Amino acid sequence: MNRLKLGVRLESLNLPLRRALAEAGRLGVPGVQVDAAGDLAPAQLSQTGRREFRHLLRADNLELTALGCPLRRGLDTAENQQPRLEHVQQVMSLSFDLGPRVTIVQAGRVPVDKDDPRGPVLTESLTVLSGHGDRTGTTLALETGLESGADLRAYLDVFNTGSLAVNFDPANLLLNGFDPYDGLRALQGKVAHTHAKDARRSGASRTVQEVPLGAGDIDWIMYLGVLEEVEYRGWLVVERETGEDRLGDVANGVAFLRRFI
Repeated sequence: MNRLKLGVRLESLNLPLRRALAEAGRLGVPGVQVDAAGDLAPAQLSQTGRREFRHLLRADNLELTALGCPLRRGLDTAENQQPRLEHVQQVMSLSFDLGPRVTIVQAGRVPVDKDDPRGPVLTESLTVLSGHGDRTGTTLALETGLESGADLRAYLDVFNTGSLAVNFDPANLLLNGFDPYDGLRALQGKVAHTHAKDARRSGASRTVQEVPLGAGDIDWIMYLGVLEEVEYRGWLVVERETGEDRLGDVANGVAFLRRFI
């Protein structure tokens, strides 16, 4: 377990970029994930801007763990597919320039039914992007949660590439009714990056909601044990998407994980 490296997702701190980097530095984590959006979008970030961002990271003793690539629509949508693919390719190339060589994207639900009309669109998109990854030495990590780990693994095994992997988020699977531990085992060898986020079933209806790390139903000792079991040796990045004190929740989450790592 001590081979894992702790990081935080900068967007979870809900602060401007420079302040978020400074706060991450104060938390003492070695890594940060950030979205390639706004001033950090590939089209906005000149070579000078890229050098300045790398300098900001070094100033706070931080390493970039991955670039997020937020999309208005998934990669399973045919409308405006080409410009969407070009944007993801640009983010993948930016991830090479900035160091992590990992781009995280919400691709859309993988097709389980062979007659699903979204299936050919998603497969075409990922074929194009994995080819770009193979050429540039970058990895596209699909966000987990919309399907079981076993279904996602079966779909990824169709592709003859080393550039498609996953960003494993146990809370996303729990939120959608899937087992995060079995899901992680099913995806052994395909995990390029991980999130540390928690969720809890609540009320008589047993609805599930995101909660601060350590306050939910994820068994973190078990989860970290399965990460060891599948021989994952990379980043474990604390993420908080909701809440009134996200900075405090992230800080507490980092402290919580340090008890085990």
